Amino acid sequence: QVQLVESGGGLVQAGGSLRLSCVASGRTFSRYGMGWFRQAPGKEREFVAAVAWSGSTYYADSVKGRFTISRDNAKNTVYLQMNSLKPEDTAVYFCAQDSSSYSTAAYTANRYGYWGQGTQVTVSS
Repeated sequence: QVQLVESGGGLVQAGGSLRLSCVASGRTFSRYGMGWFRQAPGKEREFVAAVAWSGSTYYADSVKGRFTISRDNAKNTVYLQMNSLKPEDTAVYFCAQDSSSYSTAAYTANRYGYWGQGTQVTVSS
């Protein structure tokens, strides 16, 4: 049974930083790509960043240069370092695990079969 547990969300002023963590269990973590998505009130869930099993990364244009995704296979954890935060980054952030092993980094939600419960990030202006 796959479980994903996010942490690290909170309230921060514009220009500040937060680091989100997601601990995975239930499958061999190193074999699977991981992604971060977010959903703001009244909006659809959108892709933020992904890291493949190989370590290659992919970012949404809106966060490129500000956010960094990384993974620590020894800790079964994926991170999202968020710098220069903007009010428009306010959302619930979800981590997700690719359904298939040894795949390229995925930016579409339907590639991910497992999701965490989400963590709230609020950026004040």
